[in-house]
Amino acid sequence: MHLKVYQYLLAGLIAPLAASILLYGCQEGGAKSNPEIPDVVSYNFHIRPILSDNCFACHGPDANKREAGLRLDTEEGAYAALKENPGKHAVIPGNPRESMLIQRIFSTDPGQMMPPPESNLKITEHDKNLIKKWIDQGAKYEKHWAFVPPEKQELPENDKEGWSENPIDPFIFARMKANGLSPSPEADKSYLLKRLSLDLTGLPPQVEEVKGFLNNEQSWEEMIDHYLAKPAFGERMALLWLDISRYADSFGYQNDNIRTQWPYRDWVIHAFNQNMPYDQFLTWQLAGDLLPNPSKEQLLATAFNRNHKITEEEGVIHEEYRVEYALDKTNTFSKVSLGITMECAQCHDHKYDPVSQKDYFSLYAFFNNTPEKGFEGGAGSPVRAKTPLIWVEEEDTKNILSFVNHPDTSRVAVSIMADLQDSIRPTYVLDRGVYDAPTGEPLVAGTPGVIKAFDPELPRNRLGLAKWAFADDHPLTSRVFVNLIWQEIFGKGLVPSSADFGMQGKLPTHPELLDWLAVDFREHGWDIKRLIRLIVSSATYRQSAQVEPKHMELDPENVYLARFPRLRLHAELIRDFVLSSSGLLVPEIGGPSVKPYQPAGLWEASSSGRGELNVYRQDKGDKLYRRGIYTFIKLTLPPPSLLIFDGSNRDICQVERNRTNTPLQALAMLNDPMVLEASRVLAERLNKTHENPGPAIEEAFIRILSRIPKKEEKEMMLAFYEEELARFSAEPKVAQMAVEVGEFPMLKEQQAKQSAALMQVIVALYNLEEAITKT
Repeated sequence: MHLKVYQYLLAGLIAPLAASILLYGCQEGGAKSNPEIPDVVSYNFHIRPILSDNCFACHGPDANKREAGLRLDTEEGAYAALKENPGKHAVIPGNPRESMLIQRIFSTDPGQMMPPPESNLKITEHDKNLIKKWIDQGAKYEKHWAFVPPEKQELPENDKEGWSENPIDPFIFARMKANGLSPSPEADKSYLLKRLSLDLTGLPPQVEEVKGFLNNEQSWEEMIDHYLAKPAFGERMALLWLDISRYADSFGYQNDNIRTQWPYRDWVIHAFNQNMPYDQFLTWQLAGDLLPNPSKEQLLATAFNRNHKITEEEGVIHEEYRVEYALDKTNTFSKVSLGITMECAQCHDHKYDPVSQKDYFSLYAFFNNTPEKGFEGGAGSPVRAKTPLIWVEEEDTKNILSFVNHPDTSRVAVSIMADLQDSIRPTYVLDRGVYDAPTGEPLVAGTPGVIKAFDPELPRNRLGLAKWAFADDHPLTSRVFVNLIWQEIFGKGLVPSSADFGMQGKLPTHPELLDWLAVDFREHGWDIKRLIRLIVSSATYRQSAQVEPKHMELDPENVYLARFPRLRLHAELIRDFVLSSSGLLVPEIGGPSVKPYQPAGLWEASSSGRGELNVYRQDKGDKLYRRGIYTFIKLTLPPPSLLIFDGSNRDICQVERNRTNTPLQALAMLNDPMVLEASRVLAERLNKTHENPGPAIEEAFIRILSRIPKKEEKEMMLAFYEEELARFSAEPKVAQMAVEVGEFPMLKEQQAKQSAALMQVIVALYNLEEAITKT
């Protein structure tokens, strides 16, 4: 390999790792500022996080674990006389000197100090002084910010030219300015277009789109509308929702046989492309079967509830698994709509949030009235015929379900939601969350009062629950979804802990902006495309991703968004990127899942080996080149090509993916048959359409990096090509072996040495950090 190209490639491969090391060093080993005590101390933003981390496990909402009868998460508990010392109080507003909380946290006596030494918790001197000042200022308690309905505040004033047209920008600029930062300049147009195309379609821009935009043939606003209108938009958005709805293609237990929920995936893509309002989108999924005279489409949407794992073992205890399924439905709803860790209250009162076990099982009651059993059985079995499902027929796809891509004449069984018709199954608090340990009196379906009391006028079923979630004064539903969309675009939500808006979750970085967007989203009919258009139209979004030294020093984690974050693509989108840029992508929407290249023997090694369904049969032809969203997901062994890049394993509801940097990722990009095949096919096509290697390399550069190469870059790649051509000319057998990769037919008129040489250049381009990173 040409030395300069090797250095260029190596820099591209190690850049993410180097960046993470640099960031880690700034966080852990770099200089840390000593924050000042604010003039006004807020319980929500200063005190509650300290108490939650250090005190609430023993002095919080969980009465069963509460020590000394002291409760610090409410003002009544904190102000009350201590049971062990009736003449004393933990907190005396305005009097820190006499407050036992201050005496205990400042004590150096191991028998008196709090937290106790054996807890391995320690409150810093800064935080101790914060608590002291808070008590001195009156120890005012506030309701947790996430449980207060959002309000639209006036836009902050700012004097930054170009930062006042979009309502997002004043909020972002105000936080930047307060922290000594200023915005980065707007990114180069080629980077902007690639960023936009990847965010809205999950695909790189086409060559003609790059050239047209660089030549000012389309405006930024026109390109936004162009990508929002593409069918690929629905596929890009569905990727987030399939993680949330725990969509998979197998049952998840024992032999983990094939399951046919894929028409639900087609519906999700269709709903996003139709810009279905979010309140309707989620209501249909939660309770489409309870709507008046529900259509087959509304029934199909309720598969959301039943995408959970289902056992295939006939000898199971049915009630045990039925309860497990209802718990999964409850936890999924709480994550996607409430954004709090309700599942922590399954076995006991929540230790940190004011949610009791009774609250949890009252919510569970909404999902506890289904006729399903523990064992469902395979398609067409007598057991399955008694469980909630619909059959998608070929005739359906010609009219009411025209969005379902039905490739043959067979019926497809989809598990959906239904309630018992003639009775209501009683719900009890389950002792320690165990299925066969009901306690107390039967519960009425209800919601945690600390969030929002359930309106008695609403039906106590899933449809009533959906209406409760979308009430104008609900504090969480709009915040949670807006935060998820922000996270998809910027890598982190305005609430970084997107699965936990509770007291142990992270505080919002821009609370006023979060609330403004949440209210605006609701006021404009829960319009998802409008929300996304608003975000990508902002100056905040259009900033350069280049990191200035001052920004790295003051804000290494980019909390205040003074630059655009550099984000590696999601696993499925890396596949999409390679297939699309090479011209291999088959853009067909929907249909059954496909089985692309995978190392041999994985399914067989992870199963009992019984039956044809436990043998991986790789697909052929066009099916090999479908988007990553259609890759078959077997729950007991998800696709390794996706897991290497932090893909979701889909066994539970997941609202956020990790982003790691590992050597396996570099090895995959260098050796994955899909990458090598795409490089070979693109090389053959470019050699066919270009007489000389220079223009071919330039087109490859534009296809993969979405920009025109600099002179030195083009010269470097051309030198690399000539070096590889000389090597393959001297070793024709090696050249032939290099191009014999993948099943896509080779162009017969191509010379192997030329194809192999250009193929190596393209592989190098795919392995640049810039290629699979949104910058």
